[in-house]
Amino acid sequence: MTDVFPGIESYLIKFYDFLPRLLAGAAVFLIAVLLSKWISGIVKRAMERGKQDQEIIILVQHITRWGILTMGTMLALDQISNNITSLIAGLGIIGFALGFALQDVAKNFIAGLLLLLQQPFDIGDAIEVGDYGGTVKNITLRVTEMVTWDGRNVQIPNADVYISPIINFSRSRDRRVALAIPVLQGADMELATSIASRTVKGLPGVLQEKTPVVIFSSLKSAEMQLEVYFWVDTSKADFLDSKGAAYKALLQAFNETGIAMPTSTLVVQMEKTGAG
Repeated sequence: MTDVFPGIESYLIKFYDFLPRLLAGAAVFLIAVLLSKWISGIVKRAMERGKQDQEIIILVQHITRWGILTMGTMLALDQISNNITSLIAGLGIIGFALGFALQDVAKNFIAGLLLLLQQPFDIGDAIEVGDYGGTVKNITLRVTEMVTWDGRNVQIPNADVYISPIINFSRSRDRRVALAIPVLQGADMELATSIASRTVKGLPGVLQEKTPVVIFSSLKSAEMQLEVYFWVDTSKADFLDSKGAAYKALLQAFNETGIAMPTSTLVVQMEKTGAG
């Protein structure tokens, strides 16, 4: 056989000499993978018992797992190669080339770390990011998962989340409700203003220290636009529930006091779609 394939014997000897190192390296890497999952799980459970923030738990869990994997990979490479320095240099060149192909992955990874560190929102918060609004379901090192107001599951790349304006409704306990109700021209403006202010101020969750603002903003040929502004403590009353309750209370109060409204142009939508 050596006559047919000259030099094959030397290659076989090198292969048999390399095979134990390859198996040892593979074994070390496999152990590192198993240890990373096991130890990161222990860290997660310990931090959950300590009632740490969910975002900090996720961050520490990822750092623990990837740290063990990195050390395991280095040890595995050390088992495989006698010249680890040249091997790492070669892998560095490959990694540099892959970096251009995986720029989006790297950006999302770094943005995920920054989001977990800075915590502009927590898991369970009601937020708006770009064109999406909903409740944060999970934060990974690649995407932020949300359940939108209409029940869709959306995964937004972390890089897009990080550079977009973020509105966190859950961290805004006091929120202003704005209503617009048309009334027929000729209605008693002072009476309508007084009734509207008194009505919304008596609703559950309305902040008493912030006086409701009631103004007539426009005048058309047959109707006037009444705008009502008041503040709600969202820890005591849901924002949309308060808005719907205010509409119903104002319509009832105006009907009882004879303040006429152009019902053909008045549309009240009561369906709850989210946190606002």
